Amino acid sequence: MQQRKIHNTAVSLTGLGFGASVIGNLYRVTPADDATAAVDAAWQAGIRYFDTAPHYGLGLSERRLGAALRGRPREEYVISSKVGRLLVPNEEPRGVDTEGFVVRDDLRRQWDFSRDGVLRSIEHTLERTGLDRIDVVYLHDPDDHWRQAAEEAMPALAELRDQGVIGAIGAGMNQSAMLARFLRETAADIVMLAGRYTLLDQSALDDVLPAARELGKSVVAVGVFNSGLLSRDRPAEGMRYDYQDAPPELVDRARAIADVCEAYGTTLPAAAIAFPDTHPSIINVTLGMRTAEQVVRNVKLKDQRVPDGLWQDLLAQGLIRSDVLAGHGGGRDAQCL
Repeated sequence: MQQRKIHNTAVSLTGLGFGASVIGNLYRVTPADDATAAVDAAWQAGIRYFDTAPHYGLGLSERRLGAALRGRPREEYVISSKVGRLLVPNEEPRGVDTEGFVVRDDLRRQWDFSRDGVLRSIEHTLERTGLDRIDVVYLHDPDDHWRQAAEEAMPALAELRDQGVIGAIGAGMNQSAMLARFLRETAADIVMLAGRYTLLDQSALDDVLPAARELGKSVVAVGVFNSGLLSRDRPAEGMRYDYQDAPPELVDRARAIADVCEAYGTTLPAAAIAFPDTHPSIINVTLGMRTAEQVVRNVKLKDQRVPDGLWQDLLAQGLIRSDVLAGHGGGRDAQCL
């Protein structure tokens, strides 16, 4: 699988990444054997970038991912995790986590973007994964913590990067405006952009993507299905968009895009995965993968050819913004339409 380098670092990511939130029991239980089989299938398919976080299943995702990767050649893969939510003992457990993961709540999350919090979080991640290092570290959802994240957490990560302890540093968020600030005002190499450069939402063109291109920095795209609405060939009522029921007008727009995809001999989910490649600063798309079957499906979708003419047609019909860059799969040399 093709690899692309995080600009100005020695770290390279495969074009498709394995998102490990779901093997942390996101929304429902994932049996341990299914989680291991999913990582095994990803490896067999050539995926070598794996993303996790303490937040995912109160550490379950990190433990499962580390166990599944243990024994594989360490120099052959890249693993990223996140800081900002320390896991601490829960003084008032209710039995089950209340933040979307079906796990016991013996631990709770504690926001902490201090230097000490960053160092402790990385140490705990290494303990949970059993790995010798984390290649990429993101600040996780620092929306309400800009000052501490920018003035304490990011300098701490930059010091570790400059010492060679970490290969690359950045931030991951569901918004794009603050990610642009991280690229412009801090030492971040890369950002993880969730849901803001998709077939239904290109708002990242207003801030973070121009910043990345101007500064020669990199972007990982996640949430490319916008919580599900773009995940099926034919969108239907009742599907989710950004974690909520999709508004009828967005369902109609997704169906219109699906019609164009069908006319070009491809599918809506394949186009959703391919779309981020139309921007030269996006070097990877990472998808949540719960089972081996999901891995196989996602790899097939990633490999499906999406003609460049599709983007032109979507633009002509007003279904995507006029400033979307042309070129697919490699639109590294893409030009504005």
